Amino acid sequence: MSNIPTPHIDAKFGDFADTVLMPGDPLRAKFIAETYLEDAVLVNNVRGVQGYTGTYKGKRVSVMASGMGMPSMGIYSYELFNFYDVKNIIRIGTAGCIRQDLKCGDVVFGMGACTNSNYEEQYKLPGHFAPIASFDLLRKAVVQAEKMGIKPIVGNIASGDLFYDDANRLGDWNKMGVIAAEMESAALYMNAARAGKNALCICTISDNPFTGEETTAMERQTTFTKMMEIALEIA
Repeated sequence: MSNIPTPHIDAKFGDFADTVLMPGDPLRAKFIAETYLEDAVLVNNVRGVQGYTGTYKGKRVSVMASGMGMPSMGIYSYELFNFYDVKNIIRIGTAGCIRQDLKCGDVVFGMGACTNSNYEEQYKLPGHFAPIASFDLLRKAVVQAEKMGIKPIVGNIASGDLFYDDANRLGDWNKMGVIAAEMESAALYMNAARAGKNALCICTISDNPFTGEETTAMERQTTFTKMMEIALEIA
């Protein structure tokens, strides 16, 4: 593997498990490793993007941050899929609600990821690609959520390139039944499709722009544990 280590990951080949959980925040990756994994070992810390591998209920599992936005997720998921032969990546992140009845703390599953990004341009397809989750991972996650007494909210999410958007057109996505907005999943789903691997996005609603309800950075880092536990159980 001539590309190991990569410019962004200094782990050795084999340091990552087949399944990697990917929060956006490196501190959330650290929290998951310290809270849930046994014998967790730090395998990457380039640029402070912490990656750990340990065991959860006897299963080998890794967790590493993706950073914010599709360019960052695009780099890390590409390298994990293609250079480290990771089979499954489960994004566990935060999202703002688009469906107005959602509230902070609700867990949503991205069946598809609409996007305003030009990420798919690299593939030179004769049309527009529809980024979707791995059905096997999605099915397992929904079943696991129900076992845990968590109502699974499944639907299209919107992966945007903009956090601060002058146009503020969330209502347009809402008209098409899109349930939540975030910034990484479309790139993850496209990388998985191109590599022939599996990906899923599980997000916790962190803010409601319609009501002004929002959570703190610490709450996002350490209290959104339902999505973490769902992902760990299906890893």
